[in-house]
Amino acid sequence: MFEYTSIKQYHLALVQGKTSCTESIRHYLSKIEKTKHLNAFVHVFTDEALQKAASLDEKRRSGNPIGKLHGVVIAIKDVICYKDHPLSAASGILKNFTSIYSATAVEKLLQEEAIIIGACNCDEFAMGSTNENSVYGNVLNAIDETRVPGGSSGGSAVAVQAGLCMVSLGSDTGGSVRQPADFCGIVGLKPTYGRISRYGLIAYASSFDQIGIFANNVEDASKVLEIIAGADEHDSTVSQKPVEKYSEGLKEKKKFRFGYFKETLEHPSLDKQIADEINNLIDNLKNDGHEVKALSFEYLDYIVPAYYVLTTAEASSNLSRYDGVRYGYRSSKPSNDLTEFYKHNRSEGFGKEVKRRIMLGTFVLSTGYYDAYFTKAQKVRRKLVDKTLLVFSDFDFILMPTSPSVAFKIGEKTDDPIAMYLADIYTVFANLTGIPGISLPLFKHSNGMPFGVQLMAKQFNELSLLQASEQLMQLSKKFLSEKK
Repeated sequence: MFEYTSIKQYHLALVQGKTSCTESIRHYLSKIEKTKHLNAFVHVFTDEALQKAASLDEKRRSGNPIGKLHGVVIAIKDVICYKDHPLSAASGILKNFTSIYSATAVEKLLQEEAIIIGACNCDEFAMGSTNENSVYGNVLNAIDETRVPGGSSGGSAVAVQAGLCMVSLGSDTGGSVRQPADFCGIVGLKPTYGRISRYGLIAYASSFDQIGIFANNVEDASKVLEIIAGADEHDSTVSQKPVEKYSEGLKEKKKFRFGYFKETLEHPSLDKQIADEINNLIDNLKNDGHEVKALSFEYLDYIVPAYYVLTTAEASSNLSRYDGVRYGYRSSKPSNDLTEFYKHNRSEGFGKEVKRRIMLGTFVLSTGYYDAYFTKAQKVRRKLVDKTLLVFSDFDFILMPTSPSVAFKIGEKTDDPIAMYLADIYTVFANLTGIPGISLPLFKHSNGMPFGVQLMAKQFNELSLLQASEQLMQLSKKFLSEKK
């Protein structure tokens, strides 16, 4: 029977002839079929995946050199372009649209012989924290199907959580990789803004969006990051910095300096058990020889308002291209003029949450309100960046909860969008400042749901971030076994 633990173990089994790419694909296709009710996938590329697997098996058996992701089964979020495959951003306005090119990240995966098994469900246009805003319906958390998986990349998270693929790609605009990873008990990595090309990623808020990675372990995430990071002539915002060998330096042991904002652990929204476990982790880090210090952070209550002012403004601009003229949904209602034509298409094509954010963004950009909201939010963002630079002059990492609670019940917050937005209090910081962040699955709540901790590092310091993450995972296992 096929079993998966890591890319390294899988490749060893392939080379030794203990398994095959075809066997792995059949295993995952079977599991996807059995768990269809979780609604993690919106499209499964069955025939194509089987053909690719057979081709890779033949290549390997012929003694040809294999790619770094040879036969690795990967799912992608339904906001990432894959040429000649359906792409909808989980929205009615892109109904029946087929991508005409592939995202750079997808091209890099394919060049290293990965197999794309399907496209995953998400919140419409990546706007949401629960995966309840999809035209395809809710995604269910595989641990407790009455609970949300987090969002917006909920389908990608559940695909890894439920063992429906080896690794998946999501996108993270304000926590949309890290928060669902936290809710689902897996690793979720958001790299530095510009570390991975955004070419082929449907835009929500262009100065915040970043493709991220879901994996079962830190090593798998580091291997995939090595492949998809790097320069790209199609993206003017991508970094030209060389990509480090993240997976090779992963096991290096170091003593790090961790800072944490005491306000984040004392915040009234934070679940007591989450606070207690993170405080215990801080003690364990100190006992292991690391430096850990509390810092004061006076801007915590400004983070979420600044984030939503800026992202909705960018969304209002980015989503103006969906008008029903060249592609996507077109209303059957008769229109007397072009404005009415647009209004019908957009009113019927977009969902409730997307329309809410477009209207918010249009409002903050409007005459008379631009300086009161947008300009002030930009000033807050600048202060956050300056504060972050000061912190990283003395510390290697910022340690923080990923979410104030474990995965909540389906429908619990849908009637209160403000409460939903405030749940992003710990994740949006990394997107506002452009720094890398990772959510690590370290703990289990008394209600049985997983939760973790978030680490953030200086821009382009992914290698140290991944090294520290691996150490935290091992340290957590050590203290867990000592408890028993």
